[in-house]
Amino acid sequence: MKTSELANLRIAIVGAGYGGAAAAKALSLLGADVTVYEQATEIREVGAGIGLRPSSMAAFRRWGIFEAIAAVSSASDYFEILTATGEPIMKDTWPESGEEKNTYLIHRNDFIQALVGVLPEGMLRVGHKLEAVTDRGDGATLTFANGTTVEADLVVGADGIKSTVRRQLFSDQQPVFAGEHAYRAVVDADAAHGLVMDDNLRMYIGRGTKVYALPLRHRNQLSFDVTVLNPDGTWTPNVSQDDMLATLEGFDERIVKTAQDLDWSKVSIRAVYDIDPVDTWHSDAVVLLGDAAHSMCHHQGQGANSAILDADALAESLREADSVPEALARYQATRKPVTDELQRISRQGWTEDELNDVFPGQKTAAK
Repeated sequence: MKTSELANLRIAIVGAGYGGAAAAKALSLLGADVTVYEQATEIREVGAGIGLRPSSMAAFRRWGIFEAIAAVSSASDYFEILTATGEPIMKDTWPESGEEKNTYLIHRNDFIQALVGVLPEGMLRVGHKLEAVTDRGDGATLTFANGTTVEADLVVGADGIKSTVRRQLFSDQQPVFAGEHAYRAVVDADAAHGLVMDDNLRMYIGRGTKVYALPLRHRNQLSFDVTVLNPDGTWTPNVSQDDMLATLEGFDERIVKTAQDLDWSKVSIRAVYDIDPVDTWHSDAVVLLGDAAHSMCHHQGQGANSAILDADALAESLREADSVPEALARYQATRKPVTDELQRISRQGWTEDELNDVFPGQKTAAK
């Protein structure tokens, strides 16, 4: 689109998570009038660490925010998969993206704060819970619970796995239980019993259990994630520390000791959900992005990275296309085949024998 057309484009982004904040930065660089509407009254992320792949870091470099992200993260050279007792299975470098070859390990809250921190002042509006979106064809209207009504030429639905934008305009499908629980905590390196050796991600695999040890050495901490098969699909399951420890029987003693020393009140506990692929991501004036379009299980570590690459592709499509509808069609054509495949692969986290032990005769998203 022409520079003058982009400058007159009013874009409303629903959701200030990774995808929404990334989209806000990428789209604002086009010169568009961008506003982000977030239902929470403050921006913060709970949980633990994530890895920002070289492709994401390459996008940040193009957007001029690489240093802001790198300043609160650690560069990882490779990732390693090991048995429960620590015998090597596989060790590989990260897939390079141009001049970027490292994955940067970062705490979720540091990441969202860094992203929001590079947005132009006044772009973010908190306390705006979306109630309704009306697609007018050549634009859309947003109605919020606080009584605010917003008109936009383009609405970006970046409002997560339970997306109101998706449910009202594109698909009423519900989140799908993946058949597993994730226990996540951040511990001091001194309390990690030797699991913090360098800046590289390691995954330990036992029957029905995976442990992700993601060092955050710039914080002198370790992000500790235990993912286990479990038939309880309650969003926030009621489980005990002993329940988790039982799944770690036979694991490396460093892992067991770290788990035993956890402050259980500070452990994030959740059932894992994704969604089935959504057939249509856009109309002529509304588009989905990130988890709203393609929420996926975390086994491939691609949730946040996919949202970032969505934002990059959406901005590039608007720059290259002759109109908003053409740009949205180009964006979906570029990103949907990639994320459909990532969703499929991310569901393959367990063997058939492991699944049959926990879900005899049942079908779950993990299959």
